[in-house]
Amino acid sequence: MDASSYRTRGVTLRAHPDFLVIGAMKSATTTLHVQLARQPGLSMSPVKEPNFFSDDENYEKGFAWYEGLFLDAAQGSIRGESSTHYTKLPTYPRTVDRIADALPGVKLVYVMRHPVDRLVSQYVHERTVGRTADGLHEAIDGVPELIEYGLYSMQLRPYLETFGPRNVLPVFFARLVSHPQQELERICAFLGYGGRPCWDHTLKPLNVGSERLRRSALRDALVTAPVLTPLRQKLVPKPWTEPLKALWRANTERPKLSRNLERRLRDEFDPDLERLGSWLGIALNCANFHEKTETRAWEWADPRRTDWA
Repeated sequence: MDASSYRTRGVTLRAHPDFLVIGAMKSATTTLHVQLARQPGLSMSPVKEPNFFSDDENYEKGFAWYEGLFLDAAQGSIRGESSTHYTKLPTYPRTVDRIADALPGVKLVYVMRHPVDRLVSQYVHERTVGRTADGLHEAIDGVPELIEYGLYSMQLRPYLETFGPRNVLPVFFARLVSHPQQELERICAFLGYGGRPCWDHTLKPLNVGSERLRRSALRDALVTAPVLTPLRQKLVPKPWTEPLKALWRANTERPKLSRNLERRLRDEFDPDLERLGSWLGIALNCANFHEKTETRAWEWADPRRTDWA
């Protein structure tokens, strides 16, 4: 792998990622991150979701902090990180420019799930973290990101314009689930990996959100108060830790969609999917999304394309 440094804002980046998994949120990026990390010669950042280029507070930590995520990578390994905030427009509008400034030759992997399934999964996440207590119908109006983060052509367009289609790999959740070994091989080939990747089927699909605890001021006070830490550690045996966590673990059931809401979401997502499909050379919409994206791996129809309108 080319070990050349990148220069940005007068700073030389000697330890930098060769690729980024840029999303989408709730599309198996955690599972992919872990599977890639298990391949000899591939090194993933120990922190999944560093969100360096998207979140202002992380970007302000400086490039030395970001380099630190890759300093322990083996010499010659292909290095990567996974941050779904990188495809969260319009929430993080400066992301693409920052990446282009720091990593002009970086490769990008974008995983896309059926937009309605992804929306529902994000909704469950938002309820879990306490961002909304509304039902799904009301939340869609109150949390516009539920739809925005699933507008894939809108999220991809600035990356395709900036980095070109040869440096952006479209991956679909349904295909990754049904043909994980083939998709891993395709992703690794895109990254220039010279080894023989192997999907570890002993690992269960990972979902960080499912392990998230419900918000509780009382629990947080008990856990974070320094004066109570020695007492808690003495009185709460380790075997009790997980059962106690289970009591607090969020358990938000996935809501069922009414026909009216299904129609509304199709109207929201279908124009975006039609545009995405035109870039891939297929007719794509909510109704055929599962079938089309599972049956084969799709690439950009014209890798020389420059107009992404």
